[in-house]
Amino acid sequence: MAKAVKKKESKPFFKFIKWFWILFVVGIISVVLIFLLASMNAFGELPDFERLENPQTNLASQIISSDGELLGKYYFEDNRTDVAYEQLPKHLVDALVATEDARYFEHSGIDARGTLRAFFYLGKKGGASTISQQLAKQLFTGQAARGWQRYTQKIKEWVIATRLERQYTKEEIIAMYFNIYDFGNNADGIRSASRIYFSKEPKDLDVKESAMLVGMFKNSSLYNPTPKRNPEGTLNRRNVVLAQMAKYGYITQKEKDSLQKTPLSLNFSPENHKEGLATYFRMYLQGFMSDWAKKNPKPALKGERDKWNLFLDGLKIYTTIDSRMQKNAEVAVERHMTKLQAEFFVQNTPERNKTAPFLDLNKDEVNRILERGMKTSDRWRSMKRNGKSEKEIRAAFKKPIAMKVFSWTTKTKNKDTVMSPLDSIRYHKSFLRTAMMSMEPQTGHVKAWVGGINYKYFQYDNVYSGSRQAGSTFKPFVYAAAIDQLRLSPCDSIMDTQHCIAAGKHGNTDAWCPKNSDGKYSGEMMTLKKALAKSVNSVTAKLIDEVGPAPVVQMAKKLGITKELPEVPSIALGTADMSVYEMVGAYGAFANQGVYVKPVMVTRIEDKNGTVLYEYTPETRDVMSKDVAYAVVNLMEGVTNEGSGARLRSGSSNAKFYKEVMTGHPYELSNPIAGKTGTTQNQSDGWFMGMVPNLVTGVWVGGEDRATHFRSIRYGQGATMALPIWGMYMKANYADKDLGISDKAFTKPKNLSINVDCAKVRKEMQQDQRVDDDIEDLDF
Repeated sequence: MAKAVKKKESKPFFKFIKWFWILFVVGIISVVLIFLLASMNAFGELPDFERLENPQTNLASQIISSDGELLGKYYFEDNRTDVAYEQLPKHLVDALVATEDARYFEHSGIDARGTLRAFFYLGKKGGASTISQQLAKQLFTGQAARGWQRYTQKIKEWVIATRLERQYTKEEIIAMYFNIYDFGNNADGIRSASRIYFSKEPKDLDVKESAMLVGMFKNSSLYNPTPKRNPEGTLNRRNVVLAQMAKYGYITQKEKDSLQKTPLSLNFSPENHKEGLATYFRMYLQGFMSDWAKKNPKPALKGERDKWNLFLDGLKIYTTIDSRMQKNAEVAVERHMTKLQAEFFVQNTPERNKTAPFLDLNKDEVNRILERGMKTSDRWRSMKRNGKSEKEIRAAFKKPIAMKVFSWTTKTKNKDTVMSPLDSIRYHKSFLRTAMMSMEPQTGHVKAWVGGINYKYFQYDNVYSGSRQAGSTFKPFVYAAAIDQLRLSPCDSIMDTQHCIAAGKHGNTDAWCPKNSDGKYSGEMMTLKKALAKSVNSVTAKLIDEVGPAPVVQMAKKLGITKELPEVPSIALGTADMSVYEMVGAYGAFANQGVYVKPVMVTRIEDKNGTVLYEYTPETRDVMSKDVAYAVVNLMEGVTNEGSGARLRSGSSNAKFYKEVMTGHPYELSNPIAGKTGTTQNQSDGWFMGMVPNLVTGVWVGGEDRATHFRSIRYGQGATMALPIWGMYMKANYADKDLGISDKAFTKPKNLSINVDCAKVRKEMQQDQRVDDDIEDLDF
């Protein structure tokens, strides 16, 4: 009886064994069948041998101007240089393997253990993608699909991964993966990423730097280390990578703990193009396109990448820049800056200025400027990477060597010379810099963009990135707020006497008593129009006292000024830093009848087949009434008719001065022009903002360091430093009738409620005064 029971119990066991082997065999056959079908393109076309051998296609993206001209191209080679596996430091590879694929050197493209783990835990304990699969995805399968399509896509990635493993060595696959990845900020591939984020070659990366870059593989858009993006998140992600390296024995626990306490230590140095028309604009555009690509995933087209690549995908970028106006702008900048710089050199010879090119600094302050310039130079970083001691580096900086330096006097804008690297830093700091932007106010279309004097030597873009004190070019914002809030008119008068705002009023910590630029006061009643034309500080101080700083700040914000503006009276005289980009956009609202239109640089983006990928939508907002805007324009017309901008109209009796620095004079512009000059303290910054009905242009000129400036206001004022560029630029624009630049009057609103005819007002006042006098003479 016992034996019978034993026989009954054995049947389920053998049945279980039977079904186990059946399911096992069926599973094996199914897997083989799935892979077989996938390899036969049953789930979609797979790359053939030729595409596996040549997975990348080099198609340059084109930058096209509004008049149909090619401004330039973005080439694959410009910003991506493949790095061989032998050039990658071991700890960089270790970080990748530890974080992305711990059994990379053990499998053949598919990690069975990782796949089973992902299957049973539904991906909660890590994904199953190997480095080979991730490379396959980036190269061939495109953007991740959804639902069941994702499963078939995954199968295709498995097949491609195994083919890659047969086609390439493990080391070659790792090198390809590092070279193909977009690390953000135009850092395509590991070499660009190393240079952009740390200013060094990949082979020179240390462990913590390698860990940061590997951490960005998870999501370079999210883990962006730049200060304005996500440095804290990137630091945390880097520390996760270091923990993974310790987990798998690539570094010790002690090393991990020590490295996790260190900062990111970025040495951020963006790389861009250097030659051709609109170089500074193209530098800005490259950043714009990078941001656009991150926000606009590429459609999942077979055989293509899942992200748009500016250097590979043959995009056509249609811009608002007009090549003719851009050329006029660059010619005007070069002509004037050549002459202005020559005069600056004359006034800053060692005999005249022992601390040239700096003024008002002692020897220690000058040395600190040079020290900072030396330590941030490419030469210093390169020597440091090569193991040179600080003593050796400093000695090298003082040793004369043959080099090329910038020069306005040569056709190529550089000259061969012999000087020490330290002297070359001082030499290049002696060159005045400039920024210029021109925009159509009705559309926001930016027509010209000059960010500096020479991109090869001075790559900082002063249009968008640079900010300097606006000086008197800020005053129209004060006048606009006063006219809007207090219902004043350009013909209302205020007495020209020194005005003090007491401590504690309007946020003042101390009493504020600004002086006029010449220290003199007429003591007479002065119209707002004359006060702005003569840039009288006392009148501006009284206006901001009456209206208050808060409405002025609010007005500036509505006009597109993004910089933080303290709500204190001193902002009335332009003490806050502004960019040319913001100032041109703000002034555009005055010319556009009170409507602010955000500056636009790109109108359309197409792929290589002509499919439209992007079309811009204007960003606009009402800031002030048409009447207020017209009144402010009328005020600024006074600047060019009788104020500091009158040099645009007529010549001067001082022919020598005009010959020296007023390049292109006489400009002989007789059409209506609204404008404002600006000069900051010690003549460190010179501005001119000029407007005609369909074009607003801003120009700034100054030194890289604020201590680099002219000694006298005669040479250092905006009317001398910046206005000539505007005058020559507009004169050239008017000479080309096809550009359609308006020479008409600004549009006057119907039923204008603000009186702008000051001559009529004076006549009426005189008549009223005569009537009053007659009444007083009557003997009752």
